[in-house]
Amino acid sequence: MGTTDNDIQLIDHIRQNLGRSILGKPEAIERLLIALLAGGHVLLEDVPGTGKTQLVKALARVCGGVFRRIQCNPDLLPTDITGVSIYHPKEETFVFRPGPIMANILLADEINRATTKTQSALLEAMEERHVTVDGVSHPLPVPFILFATQNPVEFEGTYLLPEAQLDRFMMKLSIGYPDDETERRMVLGSHSDQAWMRVEQVAEIEDIVRLQERVRTVHADDAIGDYLVRIIHGTRTHPGVQIGASPRASISLMTAARASALLDGRDYVIPDDIKHLAVPVLAHRMLLHTEARMNGLTPEEVVREVVERTTVPVRLER
Repeated sequence: MGTTDNDIQLIDHIRQNLGRSILGKPEAIERLLIALLAGGHVLLEDVPGTGKTQLVKALARVCGGVFRRIQCNPDLLPTDITGVSIYHPKEETFVFRPGPIMANILLADEINRATTKTQSALLEAMEERHVTVDGVSHPLPVPFILFATQNPVEFEGTYLLPEAQLDRFMMKLSIGYPDDETERRMVLGSHSDQAWMRVEQVAEIEDIVRLQERVRTVHADDAIGDYLVRIIHGTRTHPGVQIGASPRASISLMTAARASALLDGRDYVIPDDIKHLAVPVLAHRMLLHTEARMNGLTPEEVVREVVERTTVPVRLER
């Protein structure tokens, strides 16, 4: 079943409104929308002041639903995120007081400033979509998507994200600096730090859930599946790679490719969907050999090299 005109119109409205919050970054907006429709978590890594937090706030405002923000720091405790059970004297029982994680869209600002113990509190939520407090499991709202930001240039007071947590992020994105013309418009115009407040809510959270369900119906041919698996295998056998992309990465790449097709108004995946998303979905999950890193090789370069040498299927069945 193809994408309806209402779906296409809704997606266009969301895209246009997000464009008001950050100028000159259509690719970042597109990939953020892909993650939203795919239901995948996103790690935004960039220098301060490039609009990471503003873009996520705008996305939450456009889509409705419950939005919460956590400012991570070394003093943050796991229960500050998940919630805590408090004894209620009148009822003589413990009552669960939910934390900010009980949201549809959760923004964890500067996640690498939180201790590893606090970061690990997010692992269960990211994968299982529930949290366990005092032995009791509490389901998270549907959908639940974590957007985390981190600064790649500061090392004092920061903690590296463990590989297991990195693997649970569907994408790692970088917004980057604006071009000269866009920055000139920002300086001379009225595009302030509060530009996200000018966006309008054009969807309900139920619309996002419906679109996420629609993503699962997007067709992927067997040849597409074989193409994706050959790319994944290529990351594992590359001589410079110590740990390649995981099976979770395979599933994430296919889901993201389906969401990309839906954004383009298609009900089927094409090889370009996979090629364009391979780097943001796979690179952050890979670990290179020390010698390769010392020689200047990066995971992004490895993924590009693997994609370039992987034969693209020329005939697909729908």
